[in-house]
Amino acid sequence: MTASASPRIFVLANQKGGVGKTTTAINLGTALAAVGEEVLVIDLDPQGNASTGLGVDRHQRTISTYDVLLGESSLADAIIATAVPRLSIAPSTLDLLGVELEIANDKDRAYRLKRAFAELAADHDDERRYSYILIDCPPSLNLLTINALASSDAVVVPLQCEFFALEGLSQLLSTVEQVRQTLNHKLSIHGVVLTMYDPRNNLANQVVADVRRFMGEKVYQTMIPRNVRVSEAPSHGKPVLLYDLKCAGSQAYLKLASEVIQREKRLRAA
Repeated sequence: MTASASPRIFVLANQKGGVGKTTTAINLGTALAAVGEEVLVIDLDPQGNASTGLGVDRHQRTISTYDVLLGESSLADAIIATAVPRLSIAPSTLDLLGVELEIANDKDRAYRLKRAFAELAADHDDERRYSYILIDCPPSLNLLTINALASSDAVVVPLQCEFFALEGLSQLLSTVEQVRQTLNHKLSIHGVVLTMYDPRNNLANQVVADVRRFMGEKVYQTMIPRNVRVSEAPSHGKPVLLYDLKCAGSQAYLKLASEVIQREKRLRAA
């Protein structure tokens, strides 16, 4: 993607917790950066796990996405470089828990993040030109998630290979359609990424078959395996690609990044 092109903004969303959403935001972002893309992760989860997982200590988060949503700081001022070349993050803090109450009565409450992106694009003093922006959301449908959906081009849906996966997926698809009709007409589903896949588990294989039948080509071919190295990496403040490049999880995220880029090329060609 050329540096002058507008960034593609993806929101990683699933109102169900524990599906690998933050893990995918961190490691897909790292994998895209590893193949030469300029990537920005937006941490919109008050827990701040994406920030922690990319090695950003809490004392470094003097300006966070909370300040950006309140309009007290620009997005450019909140961005911090990570240890991964070409990968930056706008970190979060627990202050985000209060955002909904503070902006609930504002007419533009659903467009705070979109406005911040527009200001970043217009900031000619900012030499960074991102090709991908990945937004990590909390596992709930609140005003933070609505801001993410209202400002994005497409949704990447991490989906755990477990029994209730399809139920959660149908709820999310309904939400995305509602947002598309009311707040963001360009919003689409970019793809569904199956996470925590264990080929020895018959139920996991059944879930994979069901999701592929239900969503067709929207499901990425790459599946993220259940892998202990992926689970260990955040406790070291590193994406798994820095923690153990050769493990199955790292290789899967590199394949996913390649698949995302190829899908983008097909979309632009169409």
